[in-house]
Amino acid sequence: MNKENASKLWKMIQEAGDYLVGQLPDHPNHPKGRNPYAHVAICVKSQFKASYKDIPDEQFDEVIKYIEFLKQNPS
Repeated sequence: MNKENASKLWKMIQEAGDYLVGQLPDHPNHPKGRNPYAHVAICVKSQFKASYKDIPDEQFDEVIKYIEFLKQNPS
């Protein structure tokens, strides 16, 4: 992904993390609460099989839609 798009995605990941603070369900592996920023980044990496920086530019819109999906469906 080019630098500009990677920067935009990182900002969106941070905004999604801000939005999800306190919304993720409790988990026994995270007794002090879950990190919503890490959650979004890990979900993106899992879904696209690559770090957000390494996803092809052609999938930029798809990644944006997925981040929005994560915001609407905290898990």
